[in-house]
Amino acid sequence: MYTYIKHTALLLCLFIASMAMAQAPQGIPYQAAARNSSGATLASTAISVRFTIRDSVATGAIKYRETHSITTSDQGLFSLNVGQGTPLSGTFAGINWATNAKFLQVEIDAAGGSSYMDMGTQQMMSVPYALHAATSGTTLNGGNGFTHYVGEVWGGGVVYHVYGGSDGLEHGLVVSLTEQSTGALWSNVTATLIGSTAQSNWNGLANSNAIVAQAGHTNSAAKLCLDLVSGGYSDWYLPSRHELILLYRNQFNVNKSLSAISGATELAQTGRYWSSTEYATPWVSSYSYAWSIVCTDGFTNFNYFKSISGYVRAVRAF
Repeated sequence: MYTYIKHTALLLCLFIASMAMAQAPQGIPYQAAARNSSGATLASTAISVRFTIRDSVATGAIKYRETHSITTSDQGLFSLNVGQGTPLSGTFAGINWATNAKFLQVEIDAAGGSSYMDMGTQQMMSVPYALHAATSGTTLNGGNGFTHYVGEVWGGGVVYHVYGGSDGLEHGLVVSLTEQSTGALWSNVTATLIGSTAQSNWNGLANSNAIVAQAGHTNSAAKLCLDLVSGGYSDWYLPSRHELILLYRNQFNVNKSLSAISGATELAQTGRYWSSTEYATPWVSSYSYAWSIVCTDGFTNFNYFKSISGYVRAVRAF
């Protein structure tokens, strides 16, 4: 989702990386990345964020509004909790999640002031159910187990991993319904190592943002995923090495669900899928590698030259 901020001539692109439920009144964890008009992240920048929760429709009555002042990381990321900002209207604890759909409007001032630009409004899909349980006096699944499951068609794709986080919340990963490419390079920059910011085995979003921020970058498997808008979601990214391994370990459930969806494509059984995890090779000075999954005869986790083409499949986290 792109929009110009007039007084700074900047483009901000928000990728909602997490909108997991928290027990009331803890709030809703929210993470996003901010980038400028050239695609570079707004690193270490003081910004202002305003959240508005609206009732029933995207333009509905304001049930709660708050502001946050925060500084982005050196990768342009920021994390905060909706419900724990400075209240402007209503109270977070007073929201009745048991009635009507709820919509979250996000507004940003890249200069850190109060001249907000609207970044869009999106229906809150899984969050209200959990908060409804808190307000109605009941507990989802009797207080046991997960709300989501592997193979579930949800969140713009198919759920392929679910886990309980250290924050006590339910989290998981969703794979997109189709390939973003069957023959993309890892990146057009093939002779320069990015370094540790693109070498996480588990944080595919951070890797993807580091890839597109590299000097000289114009196209990559990561960019194809970051640019994807599908199922009403724009927070897709190229999976990390371990996120990709988890996907292929659960390919039976995933492909079974994908096969029943019109227009969807199953995970390939031949070829190579790129991960977003860079692999440093000290014994090769002119090139660097990246991790991939080779899915012929099962699957093998292996590193290949970034200049070799491969399949690209986007994922998102919740």
